[in-house]
Amino acid sequence: MSSRKLSNFLSPEELRARLEAETEPRITFSFYRYANIAEPELFRNECYLRWSELDVFGRVYVATEGINGQVSVPASKFDSFKAALYSVDFMKGMRLNIAIEAEAESFLKLKIKVRPKIVADGLNDDTFDVTKRGRHLTALEVNKLLDQKDTIVVDMRNHYESEVGYFEGAIRPDITNFRDLLPVVEEMLEDKKEQNIVMYCTGGIRCEKASAYYLHRGFENVAMVDGGIIEYARQCEALGLESKYLGKNFVFDERLGERISEHVVSHCHQCGNPSDRQLDCANEACHILFVQCEACAEKFEDCCSTQCKDFIQLPEEEQRKLKITTLFNGQKFGKALRASMVRAGEAELK
Repeated sequence: MSSRKLSNFLSPEELRARLEAETEPRITFSFYRYANIAEPELFRNECYLRWSELDVFGRVYVATEGINGQVSVPASKFDSFKAALYSVDFMKGMRLNIAIEAEAESFLKLKIKVRPKIVADGLNDDTFDVTKRGRHLTALEVNKLLDQKDTIVVDMRNHYESEVGYFEGAIRPDITNFRDLLPVVEEMLEDKKEQNIVMYCTGGIRCEKASAYYLHRGFENVAMVDGGIIEYARQCEALGLESKYLGKNFVFDERLGERISEHVVSHCHQCGNPSDRQLDCANEACHILFVQCEACAEKFEDCCSTQCKDFIQLPEEEQRKLKITTLFNGQKFGKALRASMVRAGEAELK
């Protein structure tokens, strides 16, 4: 089988042009299912061939423990793709979390990767039963529990996700990845094992594993927002419920976020004014994810600092030479930029 049939070799420019040339709206959604996949590489290849024919774009992870995907599909092919998913026994009836901004441009191509796990959690699954998960809560049940004073609500996402949106009163640990978040949350709640604990994440997959782990560790009343923020927002809109989620829901695609409420809960990392406009620094050598208002975007040309703004003005040959010896913000801090490390005013990291 040709490797070209199992991967996309178009350049980013060609991919962008292809998407912009489309006239049909796309539906963006996510899905996951824990299951036993004996031959994940074979399963991956079968999915790629079949889904490519339906013009599916997105990012999908396959492992021996299951599948986790975020994709977009032309509206006219949505039912065909759904049928293709449900034709696989372990995915039959699987929830498809339709994005709030379902017709937005979200992905440029289809990428399906085989990984050790569908979510990097650092846990030894042999030590506990991952199927004994926390109770699933509807949006109405979530709101009722959050109205109770003794309820603890925990954001199980990375801090750059929770910076732009969160449930009222949520504990939001300043952690960059899920693997490190699990033990931190356990330590924070060590003396609260009998209280009601409600966890949430983007679409529910991280809470599936986390809730099972915490029940194994002795927590008695662990629940999770069923379907995550995406499904919660959908139910609130459908039922006319008050949304207790404030701001944006961070998403891992070209959009970076979709608005759940009109609240702006974060601030520009450069001037400190209210803003939840997240973007990657325009300097590809930095590429750090940060929050920037429109005024600072114009001033810094979508860069996180004067250093990066000045760098991208240089000729490409000079940029290539300087990349070897220059340290940018993204190289210092990885994916997340801590607002506490940025002065109000022009962004210059110490």
